[in-house]
Amino acid sequence: MDTIASLFSFITTPVSWVIVQFHSVYGKVFGPDTGWAWGLSIVSLVILIRICLIPLFVKQIKATRAMQTLQPEMKKIQERYKNDKQRQSEEMMKLYKESGTNPLSSCLPILAQSPFFFALYHVLNGIATGSTIGVINDSLLASARNAHIFGAPLAAKFTDGSSKVAALGATLTDVRVVTAIMIVMMSASQFYTQRQLMTKNVDTTVKTPFMQQQKMLMYVFPVMFAIFGINFPVGVLVYWLTTNVWTMGQQMYVIRNNPTPGSKAQAAYLERLTKHVTHHEKTRSRGEKAIVKAIVSKGRERNEFERKFINSLTKVGLVAQADGTVAKGEAAVESEDGTPTTAAPKRQQPKRQSKSQRQSGAAKAADESADDTAADAEPKTSLSKSDEPEDAKPATAAKKAAPKPAGGTRSKAQSGQRKGPQRPKSPSKK
Repeated sequence: MDTIASLFSFITTPVSWVIVQFHSVYGKVFGPDTGWAWGLSIVSLVILIRICLIPLFVKQIKATRAMQTLQPEMKKIQERYKNDKQRQSEEMMKLYKESGTNPLSSCLPILAQSPFFFALYHVLNGIATGSTIGVINDSLLASARNAHIFGAPLAAKFTDGSSKVAALGATLTDVRVVTAIMIVMMSASQFYTQRQLMTKNVDTTVKTPFMQQQKMLMYVFPVMFAIFGINFPVGVLVYWLTTNVWTMGQQMYVIRNNPTPGSKAQAAYLERLTKHVTHHEKTRSRGEKAIVKAIVSKGRERNEFERKFINSLTKVGLVAQADGTVAKGEAAVESEDGTPTTAAPKRQQPKRQSKSQRQSGAAKAADESADDTAADAEPKTSLSKSDEPEDAKPATAAKKAAPKPAGGTRSKAQSGQRKGPQRPKSPSKK
């Protein structure tokens, strides 16, 4: 154990120094030998570490979302080169390089916390064994050994025997109950954090193996915390419970204000944003402008929730601008495929008429039609029957009396005559 402690001495000394500084502050309020002073010192250490890790947390979110968007392409590569593992790895690395993503980026916060966790573990283990470590001297060691959290010493474990627990000034029942409750709370907070990530902040339109892996981790991590938690001192349990609660709150804030596109969290966020923008007729915060700007820049690649947001603004006479602001005006409503279409006014249905009105209207229309037909036919007949010239009458009679040729045969024309029916001579020339 001394060898391991010496390996982490570069981080053990700073961690012990930070705990001592916080203890000197809380000791003036709650007393130097109380569990509140030492427990709050550990909680403050966690908060300080997590604040320093916020940039890594933001990088983890971006890396996780980038990996989610790459899952379809990764699946295609796996299917294409399923028999060639080396080519598959090369294509994967090429895809990561082209997209600028790193699979290890999603593990950065956990990896960054690991040295602080081991350092705190060795500090508390030194308190349990009665050995000084880092900047904790004999007087601070005695004060820490007398500190209890709800009756359980900071250095006590769930697996400790009754004699060891008695040496720390506590009972085995108190230690088992307190550690069991803390382990359950630690595992439950880890499960809830992973569950809200899977149910609210995952793009439901894409089904990939990555989602199955995350779902499996949702059940694996709490079990791991429960198994390893029985070997952790109470102070380390305080550390992990605090960091899990911090992660849960931090993730709830990110899901609410910067959700993953296509997820249920984005649908809820855009619904709230629609109500806010339509009420104030503008985007007020920088985050709202960034979200609107990102939606406008997507164009036809918007998902269902984003198109619904744009159309909701259009219905109330607002237009989302490219810079993230909102202005009054008319705009085209987007169809389901993202193409803009002009919103046509609703067609008004004609007023329904009664049966008598329909019959009278039909009769009136028939009379008007008959009058129009007669008026159209009158100018076509320039000569009446009595005004027809006498020369035309025998011609008409001859046309009627002319016999039709036999069925299907053409009559032969006499020599010296033209083919076809001959015009009869005028009676005046006989």
